[in-house]
Amino acid sequence: MELSTIILLCLIAFLAGYVDAVVGGGGLIQVPSGLILMPTQAVSTIIGTLKVPSFIGTCFATYQYLQSVKIPFLRILLFTSIAFIASFSGSLLLTRMSSQFMKPVIFFVLLVMAIYTFTKKDLGQSLQKNHINYATLKGVLICLIIGFYDGFIGPGAGSLFVLAFISILGYDFLNASAHAKIVNLSTNLGSLILFIGKGVILWPVAIPMSICNATGGFFGSRMALKKGNQFIRKIFLIVIVATLLRLGYDVFFH
Repeated sequence: MELSTIILLCLIAFLAGYVDAVVGGGGLIQVPSGLILMPTQAVSTIIGTLKVPSFIGTCFATYQYLQSVKIPFLRILLFTSIAFIASFSGSLLLTRMSSQFMKPVIFFVLLVMAIYTFTKKDLGQSLQKNHINYATLKGVLICLIIGFYDGFIGPGAGSLFVLAFISILGYDFLNASAHAKIVNLSTNLGSLILFIGKGVILWPVAIPMSICNATGGFFGSRMALKKGNQFIRKIFLIVIVATLLRLGYDVFFH
């Protein structure tokens, strides 16, 4: 692979890491770019290679959030365990059937998300108190459903986690993003282990991209912590619209 291609992939990885650290959705930038810039590689090789920088970048972003956002250990351990199992189950089902029939459904779900977030100006601007047991039960259901979706289809899962944590659990954007980052780590881990085991990863591409993605994640998470809920809300809306455009293309034109 040409050096210029690797450099361009690294720049894209930085941008993807930045966006993903703020509100999720970095894969919407990184995956299509990888498919375009590495046309001679197998799809499994491209996806597997891009999983490495995505995972590493999310790790660094999560660390930044944990320095400023207090998250109960037992609760997040429960959430990540449920999400990991659900994501693995979704990926297993994907190997046996097509996910194409679900894309129109997800398109309209995201459309409702965008309209709801845009019209409800105070959404995610303050942290609401919930009864701990009831909130934990709802959190488990969120991780079960979206974790399965992440393994089965994938696009926009981070944004779905953010909106669900806000609208159902009453988190603000900052706490929702922090929780979503950690849960997303668990849903991505299973896929990464699978791709490493199959030996399809292009490490000379994955390693420099990981450094750039992690750098982008570092700056993105710091900016989110500094700017707060309003900044995250704006990025969230941009990512939702981008996801809608991508899925809309798949549903109506591809």
